[in-house]
Amino acid sequence: MIENNETIDEFLARHADDVEEAVRKAAAQEIMPRWRRLAADEVDQKAGPHDLVTDADRKAELYLTDVLAGLLPGSVVVGEEAVHDNPASYEAIRGEAPVWIIDPVDGTRQFVRGEEGFCTLVALAHRGVVHASWTYAPAQDRLATAVRGRGAFLDGERLYAGPPEPGRDLRVATSHPDYTTDEQKRALLVLRTPGVAPRACGSAGLEYLAVARGESDATAFSWEAAWDHAAGLLLVEEAGGTHLTRTGEPFRITGDNDLPFTAARDAATARRVVALLSGEA
Repeated sequence: MIENNETIDEFLARHADDVEEAVRKAAAQEIMPRWRRLAADEVDQKAGPHDLVTDADRKAELYLTDVLAGLLPGSVVVGEEAVHDNPASYEAIRGEAPVWIIDPVDGTRQFVRGEEGFCTLVALAHRGVVHASWTYAPAQDRLATAVRGRGAFLDGERLYAGPPEPGRDLRVATSHPDYTTDEQKRALLVLRTPGVAPRACGSAGLEYLAVARGESDATAFSWEAAWDHAAGLLLVEEAGGTHLTRTGEPFRITGDNDLPFTAARDAATARRVVALLSGEA
């Protein structure tokens, strides 16, 4: 718990390992035992056939909510499944209390299919600033972490995105067509141009990790849900990358962004993608 009015940074210095342990335990107890073993009654639809939720999502989020709120008294939790049940709870991201932002299974469709491309995302934010993040891919047992000002790491090794290779098409992961409106699809069509190789994204969290590792050059996403972006955006920043909306401003987890937006492995790539999205290239 926070003691003697310690700062978020001081809390993280004492408890970052406890958060990591909670993320790993949530996956070990609630997610992986259900991977490739889901019964039909453990999978439901939310907004439609592509928007799935499973017992693993619900139970992992409940576990993390209990443990993380207990670690940091006075904090609040904004989790994807809780917000689905009570949309008003999303407003806590704009409040004064420290907020844990949780996506228990990012890439639920891949999880349901029995594929490895899913992860658990946790971020700690305060007054709109993300201070720390955890991206855990349990099927691969790979954990990426970031603390603002202290760098990004994958399994303990420092991440550095670096600039793209000169002369090669930019590899850009974009919002998946199954989750975009016709207007959003049109906005992203501008990336189908010489010098850019767009493709539909999988798990947003793993796409951000790919940018932070320099395996992908950028993302172009058309939705704002903070649980999909908060952890990954900090990971990219701390690996030396950046993120911009079409107005040239950083993406705000509190919302009201000009979409689509990009996260890229370096500033030049971010500006190039934004110029395309803004019709200026």
